[in-house]
Amino acid sequence: MIDPFKSKELVTSALAGRNLRNQLINANLANVDTPFYKSRDIEFETALIHRANEIFKKSDDKELKLAVTEKGHQEPWKFPDPNKSTIYLRDGHLARNDGNTVDLDVETTEMSKNTVMITALDGVLRKQSSIFSSILDASSKLS
Repeated sequence: MIDPFKSKELVTSALAGRNLRNQLINANLANVDTPFYKSRDIEFETALIHRANEIFKKSDDKELKLAVTEKGHQEPWKFPDPNKSTIYLRDGHLARNDGNTVDLDVETTEMSKNTVMITALDGVLRKQSSIFSSILDASSKLS
């Protein structure tokens, strides 16, 4: 069973990432007619998975470790950094004649998916808080 106290950090981080994705989608929709505007998105799920593995002490590390022969050598770079979110330009969408890559169908679909995820994460937070308050109520009755 997942400890609700440990998972709260993950849920709030996921909500923050979803909120930022919502802002980026809104910016894309607002610039649907702006010439040369490139649609943007955020990739935060990898950082969230990495943090979850740290919190729950799971090791899904499939990275080949670099042999360190001298302590003074520079540490290898991790790009993209698995601990950080990355804002990127969405690829795969054809630019219109004005160079704009915002696709109204894609943006509204992504907005719908994001809204469903935000609603689900909000439900998880509410459930966690109700569990916590019921524990407090039960412990106060025992005293």
